Parts: sequence; C-alpha cells; structure tokens
Amino acid sequence: MSGVSPVDAPLLSFCPGPFRRRFLPQQATRIFDTMQPPIPIVIGTRGSQLATTQTGMVRDALQQHWGDAVEVSLEIITTQGDIDRQSLSQIGGQGIFTRQIERSLLRGSIDLAVHSLKDLPTEMDDDLVLAAIPPREDVRDVLVTRDGGALEELPEGARIGTGSARRQAQLANQRPDLHFVDIRGNVGTRLRKVYDGDADAVVLAAAGLRRLGLHDRISHYLDPLTVLPAPGQGALGLQMRADATEKQTYVAILDDQATHASVTAERAFLASLGGGCRSPIGAWARPEDEGLRVDGIVLRPDGTDPCRATRTGATEDASLLGTQLGDDIKASGGAALLVD
Repeated sequence: MSGVSPVDAPLLSFCPGPFRRRFLPQQATRIFDTMQPPIPIVIGTRGSQLATTQTGMVRDALQQHWGDAVEVSLEIITTQGDIDRQSLSQIGGQGIFTRQIERSLLRGSIDLAVHSLKDLPTEMDDDLVLAAIPPREDVRDVLVTRDGGALEELPEGARIGTGSARRQAQLANQRPDLHFVDIRGNVGTRLRKVYDGDADAVVLAAAGLRRLGLHDRISHYLDPLTVLPAPGQGALGLQMRADATEKQTYVAILDDQATHASVTAERAFLASLGGGCRSPIGAWARPEDEGLRVDGIVLRPDGTDPCRATRTGATEDASLLGTQLGDDIKASGGAALLVD
C-alpha cells in the first residue's frame, strides 16, 4: 500500500483488494486522517498566575503547531510550596514546587508538566524525562523600586525584598550596607511590598514580569555577570513520562537547541556542587563564538568570599562543561562554602 500511512493501513485492510487498489491509495491519507481523534495532552501546572500563564503559552504553541491533531487541557495542582508559607531558607527550595506535579505524571493523571526550570531539582526520577525546553526568556534579575532608581541609587541601608539566598548574597557583595527583607508570594504580592512601603525595592526575575506583561514595572536590570542568575532561570522545562514516546513527539517540536544546551550546562554545574544545597549559587551559560560559555559562582550568604570560574567549549559538551566548572569552583575553595 504505497503512499498510505501506518495509521491508515489497518483500516484499508478491511476494503476489498481491487477496490482498495483502484480508489484508496491516492485518497486514503486525506480521508482517514480526518477520522482520527485528536491526541489528548493533559498539562499539569501550579495555580499561580505566572504558572498558568506559562502553561498557557505552551498549550497555545502546541495547538498552533499541531492544530486539531491534539486536544490540550490544563489541570491545576497544588504543591507544597503553595501551601507552606515558611521562608525558602527554612523549608528548602528544591522540589517544593514540583514534587506533587511529578507524582501526577508518574501516576498518569497528567501527560505533561510545565516547570519553571530553576525550580526543578537536578535529580529526576528515572521514569521521567525533559521532553523539551522552549526558547528562553530574559535571564536577568531586576529591581522594582518606588521611584524607578537603579541599584547604585538606592539609599544607604535600603531594605531589599527577596527570599533568595543567591540574590541576597550577590547584592550584599556589591552593597554590604543593604538590609534584606525575606518575602514570598506571587508576583503581585511582592510588588505590593514596594508600593505599600514594606521595602525600598524588590528583586524579581525579568522573565516572570515579561511573561505577565508587567515589564513596565521594571526599574533596573541587574547585570547578569554581576548578579548571576539561578541555573535554569528564564527557561521552562517540559517534563513527561519516559515511556510516553508517542506524545513526546508532539511536545519535542517546542525544544530550542541553544536554550537546551545552556540549561544543560547550568544544571550540570549545580549538580556537581550538590544539587540541592542551600548555598548561594549562580550560573549563566550562553552561546559564544559557535560554542558555549558558562560562568558560575558560589559565595557565603553574607556575600563574602565569592568563588567564581568560567568555562568555554563545544555546545555538544554542555553537560561536561558544567561539571568541569563545578570542579573548578570546588578546587579553588568553593567546596568550603557549600552548605547542605
């Protein structure tokens, strides 16, 4: 049955041979494709505005590419991080926003999870894979202030709202006079800390504000080489069951090779330093000169004793570059700064 897809072949086998040969070879694909039900893809997501916005972007991209061949729906899942309002430094940030969603994947109640990749632990269940990493948003951290001022314009002793040890440490390294206010909550809650006077500025990821259409609130973009982002910041990880190979082919079309390589290097760097440790760690990988450049840092929570290194190499060696960068950091004194 030359020219007939594997999907159509079983259906054509019910047709008498002469009729099939005379009429169906030229029309089978067109006729029988219209009879195929759409592939259902259930996406699991947290219920925050940012999470549902990001997941909606993935849904829309799948539907735009595949049209009626897929039927995409969303399922809201509450995670530990949504319930436990303690400081991230107390409960540990790794996995608190992703474990419940991964369990739903493993149970088969959802087909696809959309994670902010910086929240996803470097160690994953063997039955799960990253099926795609779409093009990355802006990797930088930003300041939101009442008067629109930059970091160097903040008054001495200014109160900075952030619950991130990485952000606190790197900002303290630049401005030891700053005082930090430990905040959590969604983007709107954090912005109100500034407008209500609870903080002189808050630090947020540019990616989240841009995806929510709130880029006009940004007062100052922090230099990503001065304040290195979290590994995976600005990128989404599309996670699926390893055995869901058919549905993976639909999702894989959203993968961006440059982003995938960059994030692979950053996550390998984080994994080499312990993955789930609570030390301030930053990393930024990006294409450079037809290869990949990776910068990494680890420092004390108060911003002292920064240990920094850089690696460059071939894009296909992204994971190795990240691991080597971690080894460089540890060999030059960074091992002593790591806290479990």
